[in-house]
Amino acid sequence: MRTRTATAALVTAGLLALIGCGSGVDTAGTADTAVDKPTAVQDADDTSASAGDKAEPGGTDAETAGLPNMVGKGLQSAQDQAQEAGFYGLTSHDALGRGRMQAFDRNWKVCGQVPRAGEHPTDTEVDFAAVKLEEDCPAKDAGEPEQAGATMPDFEGKSVKAARQALDSGTGITVHDASGQDRFVLMESNWQVCSQEPAAGSTLDGRPVTLDAVKFEESC
Repeated sequence: MRTRTATAALVTAGLLALIGCGSGVDTAGTADTAVDKPTAVQDADDTSASAGDKAEPGGTDAETAGLPNMVGKGLQSAQDQAQEAGFYGLTSHDALGRGRMQAFDRNWKVCGQVPRAGEHPTDTEVDFAAVKLEEDCPAKDAGEPEQAGATMPDFEGKSVKAARQALDSGTGITVHDASGQDRFVLMESNWQVCSQEPAAGSTLDGRPVTLDAVKFEESC
């Protein structure tokens, strides 16, 4: 009986040993699987770094350059120098407020500029206030004619052209020669308003407008 019991004990011990070996294999397999995880994390880190590289801004600030002081220069020369400095958005207007076009730039000179000389983005529009070469610059830039609102502006001393530009395009306008010579007012930028009807400050309600004018070198 003792021999059978001993044999049974040995068989049982052998089975337990085999089971233990099996558990060791599973445990090793689990450990091998765990070793793969750092590789996956590294991949994630690489992806994150790549995404970060793509997120870096690729653009740069707008280019800037030094705009020279053009006051006192001929309009054509001022425009050429502005373009040489990198500014190509150029415009100009009649500093006397007469609404004249600068058809021949070399016949005009610069009285003022916006913006002033200095560092500016090169896509900035540069506006030159100009008068003809034989004229004096005004103490203050008259600028472009402002559009009339609900009331009649005061056009006295302004050009007939400026008055026409300020009024609504549907307004009926009659211009008389105030000198009594009954001349035709052909070049309206060369004529100044002496009187007007309706009077300044009156309500503009579609009524026709009458302007009495003389040439700028003449007195009203």
